[in-house]
Amino acid sequence: MSFIDDKAHAEMENIRRRSRDGQFYPYFRKFERGGLHTRIAGRDVINFSSNDYLGLTSHPKVKEAAKRAVDEFACGLSSSRPQATTGMHVELEERFAKWAGFEKCLLFTTGYQAMLGTIVSLADKDTTLVLDAYSHACILDGTFLAAGVPKNGPEIRFFNHNSAKSLERILNTRERKNAMVVVEGVYSLDGDTANLREFVDICAKHDAVLVVDDAHGSGTMGRNGRGTLEARGLEGKVPIVVSTLSKSFGGIGGLLFGSGEVVDYVKHTARSFLFSASLPVPVVAAAHTILDMVESEGEKLVGELHQKAAYFRGKLVEAGFDLGASNTHIMPVMCREERKTLFMHVALLECGVMMVPLTYPSVKQGEERLRVNVTRGHTQEDLDTALRLLKEYGEAFFVLSGEDIGPLED
Repeated sequence: MSFIDDKAHAEMENIRRRSRDGQFYPYFRKFERGGLHTRIAGRDVINFSSNDYLGLTSHPKVKEAAKRAVDEFACGLSSSRPQATTGMHVELEERFAKWAGFEKCLLFTTGYQAMLGTIVSLADKDTTLVLDAYSHACILDGTFLAAGVPKNGPEIRFFNHNSAKSLERILNTRERKNAMVVVEGVYSLDGDTANLREFVDICAKHDAVLVVDDAHGSGTMGRNGRGTLEARGLEGKVPIVVSTLSKSFGGIGGLLFGSGEVVDYVKHTARSFLFSASLPVPVVAAAHTILDMVESEGEKLVGELHQKAAYFRGKLVEAGFDLGASNTHIMPVMCREERKTLFMHVALLECGVMMVPLTYPSVKQGEERLRVNVTRGHTQEDLDTALRLLKEYGEAFFVLSGEDIGPLED
């Protein structure tokens, strides 16, 4: 056996111990059908871990559009965008740019690649990259890739989560002449929104470029669903936004919004764009169809999502649950202990409700939680079923009272 076998065995032994023969291992469960109402191991399950925030992924019009695209373009184009771009790709980029209020848009194969490509293309040895302490993995990985470029890596600094004071202190003490600040519109693990208005002012004061990852805000925030900038009245005030098609827009794919020159520069330099297979046309067709719906009735769709989220939030708070700093449709049900979190997950799943548990190292020790996503596609019955079970098991496992239930057996 080599060192890689030894390393893998040691790490997997820890996972096997925690999983207790699979009972408490919460990941990679096999879905037997898609959608918010799925099946796992032969059991009907209401999925509260989906990012299908507008509930449109399974809409008949969306599926029909994808089927037609399969007939015309098959399942993939078998090459990267420089050699495999269709009119549907270009049209979607143009439509999204107009919808979001930017000069240009670039369509990546995933949102993860969009952030990686943007950061690596734009940050260099003359740049200080300033990140929120709660930055998503795509932001971190893009930053580390940029830092690894020989003799051209940026300075990397972190500021306290959502703290304008901390951000300004770092911009005042940066070592490089340029600065790029990267934040998220909506933070996916905590469900809180960035203090964008303060950040816009601070970046303008210090001549820093602000980049907003709005993956969880696009389609969900703002009166018409155009994102966190619309919700905060900041459209036209942020030079770069990165988003995704994998939440509200039904499939997979990344979006870069910016000025024409900047987007074209990334288009010709981002390795994660140039050397990745082109987004399959059926996925592009599905996104076109969902964008049609959002353009024509976005206010209604977003309003229904917010109404359901407000109802669910109110009932959780009334029951005594700790939702952390959440102020959106993403609600962390704080259990603050690994065993309580896993017990809650298993008990809920046994009753047909799926809420993914987040434990260390995904979150800090003492901040373990169930991540609950309320979507427009959840029915009133879905919401009430989940609320009833959360309250029942929250009391049973002392999540509401904070009492201890003793250690898990090894």
